[in-house]
Amino acid sequence: MGMMEKMDELTSTGAREYLTFRLDQEEYGIDILKVQEIRGYESPTRVANAPSFIKGVVNLRGTIVPIVDMRLKFNCEKAEYNTFTVVIILNLRSRIVGIVVDSVSDVMELPPESLKAAPEIESVIDSSAVMGLGSLGDRMLILLDIERLMSASDMGLVSSDE
Repeated sequence: MGMMEKMDELTSTGAREYLTFRLDQEEYGIDILKVQEIRGYESPTRVANAPSFIKGVVNLRGTIVPIVDMRLKFNCEKAEYNTFTVVIILNLRSRIVGIVVDSVSDVMELPPESLKAAPEIESVIDSSAVMGLGSLGDRMLILLDIERLMSASDMGLVSSDE
């Protein structure tokens, strides 16, 4: 999908709500409709041979949920696990996944006019997973297509036959 189509998709739907969270110094936003719940961090059960950013799995009311540490995925300097560490449980089309972030900020409604196309920059994030930038006041949000990010082949979360 080209940048323009992505922006059309972003702006055609009116104001949308994003859950915002922090990783290191950056603030990110994801579509609130993909968020099932937010919970504290508990040590997951390790999975053999999983990539380092997949911390393991937790049993969430009978569903086995892989836990992805976004800080490791995005090469943040440090990933501490303490009482402030938060797991966002995402309900994506194909499965439920938990992502570990430094903290959850708030839910922001972003009107279409506050969204800009993301500059094409080399980054640890696959550029196809960045929907754009949202600005509200002096805050700058990196809006992620979390579903695309989680289903990227390097995540190893979704089998190729899905």
